[in-house]
Amino acid sequence: MNRKTIYYIVTALMSALFLFSASMYFIKYQEIVTAFEGWGWPGWLVYPLAIAKILGVIAIWTRKSKVLKEWAYAGFFFDAILATATHFIAGDNGQWMAIGAGVLVIISRWLDGQVFYKRESIL
Repeated sequence: MNRKTIYYIVTALMSALFLFSASMYFIKYQEIVTAFEGWGWPGWLVYPLAIAKILGVIAIWTRKSKVLKEWAYAGFFFDAILATATHFIAGDNGQWMAIGAGVLVIISRWLDGQVFYKRESIL
């Protein structure tokens, strides 16, 4: 299997994870708001975070702007870090999915640089 194929597989898994998360923010809005507030995060953050996740996936797959794509990867990385810390502190074992998301983000970003830009990746 070549790097491009692995990139598409990893990026598809990462995208599915973030799109699933965003969809839950809309489908189970009140439950998510309650959870966010229980973790100490403001409830109003749910919709903007869901929209940002959807826009991030679009930015990565359309490849229209390198800057937007980099911001999307950065946003996903920080989202995964914050989710890991939040779930770890809450003690609900949700950190494992967040760690998995972070690993997928790192691998996807690294392969993106290797496959499409033929240069040293910053990661």
